[in-house]
Amino acid sequence: MNFLTEIVAFVVAIGVLVIVHEFGHYSVARLCGVKVLRFSVGFGKPLAKWVSKSTGTEWTIAALPLGGYVKMLDEREAKATIPEADLPRAFNRQPVFKRIVIVAAGPVANFILAILLFAAVFAGGVSEPAAILAAPAPNTVAAKAGPLSPRRASRVARRLFQCARCRANSDASGETHKVRSWFDLRWKLLDASFDHRRVVLTTKTNEGMFDFPLSVGKIDDQDVDQGFMDKLGGGTLAVAGVEAGSAAAKAGLQAGDVLRAIDGKKMDNAMGFIDYVQHRPGTPVSLMVKRNGVQQAVRIVPELKEDATTHRDVGRIGASLATRIPSVDARYGPIESLQLGVKRTWDISIYSLRMFGRMITGEASLKNLSGPVTIADYAGKSARLGLSAFLSFLALVSISLGFLNLLPIPVLDGGHLLYYSIEAVTGKAVSDRWQLVLQRAGLVCIVALSMIALFNDLARLIRF
Repeated sequence: MNFLTEIVAFVVAIGVLVIVHEFGHYSVARLCGVKVLRFSVGFGKPLAKWVSKSTGTEWTIAALPLGGYVKMLDEREAKATIPEADLPRAFNRQPVFKRIVIVAAGPVANFILAILLFAAVFAGGVSEPAAILAAPAPNTVAAKAGPLSPRRASRVARRLFQCARCRANSDASGETHKVRSWFDLRWKLLDASFDHRRVVLTTKTNEGMFDFPLSVGKIDDQDVDQGFMDKLGGGTLAVAGVEAGSAAAKAGLQAGDVLRAIDGKKMDNAMGFIDYVQHRPGTPVSLMVKRNGVQQAVRIVPELKEDATTHRDVGRIGASLATRIPSVDARYGPIESLQLGVKRTWDISIYSLRMFGRMITGEASLKNLSGPVTIADYAGKSARLGLSAFLSFLALVSISLGFLNLLPIPVLDGGHLLYYSIEAVTGKAVSDRWQLVLQRAGLVCIVALSMIALFNDLARLIRF
């Protein structure tokens, strides 16, 4: 049943995104007076098609639903002589600025869709984890900042230290941003990490307000991959599941147990708990858990296991953990929802650009790339969580599609925009010979990126 949900959700997601993207090209081409010959959803053999009597456009649904295209009248691609009356409507005869607008319309449509989807989610009401911090795990960025007891982060004040050589006593300060939720805090800290900025978290406790300086300038891609916000802890640590036959199962640990302490030490951070257990293979540890409102002790002896990542022997109890964070509910008005939709789309777009740049320079791992298998998996998961989660997922993928198509790689929209930009500046079109050479190079790039993404999908699927 889950597999069927993933397939249906994936097809719906890709279908919506492709239609919106291609409709962007189609609608602007029509506005610019260009004749559109075919609008196809999917590639390959047509499964269904019809011709519009008013425009003459052939609308097609093809067998392979992993994309689509809009075919416009173009003398360079015509197999027969174009009637004299239609020549002014050929794409290649349009002024360069019209060609730029037509090509850019597809990615722009994806960004507009993302804004509207996010706005709909905000207007419908969102429930997100509250920005509550807890004592972080040892040797993490947050731990190095100083002692921190559980508190809610209320705002983030950016300090504009651009590099490590800047004076610590600099009085330069930037904007102050209100933190609405855990996800909001995550985006703000990720943004600061890319610019190597320091931030000050202003937190609210029972004792009053407290400024918590935090340097996030050295957070690398591994931190992002393993869960950026785990560096700050937060919420209540609970057992999500217990493996059959494991040390945890033999000791009587159960899913739903809330972990209060380990060997008398308060523990509310998953990374800290895992680190503690890993360093104690064969050594009994005592967990204080809360089950059905009653606290009780559970004694477990971590088993000696090989870590799949580091290939070293570590202690393992065979239980999965989850952090329970109180949620905050919020519903926004139409104008504010639209503003938040624009901001969320902008934040994700900038983050994608920076992450891609870091992957090119080798500062971030290529395993951040995902392909159709991962997209299908998340499509199914978000669909099962509800309409709001699926719309948010759809907006995220729509941004990714728009961003990908704007990359200056020949065969993509960004490659064509590069050609037309050169033509606009120099007054001369890029020669057919150079376009052919660059198109082949671009095709190699696309195939390489696709293979890496597919490999990452398979690696996540079979966990190697």
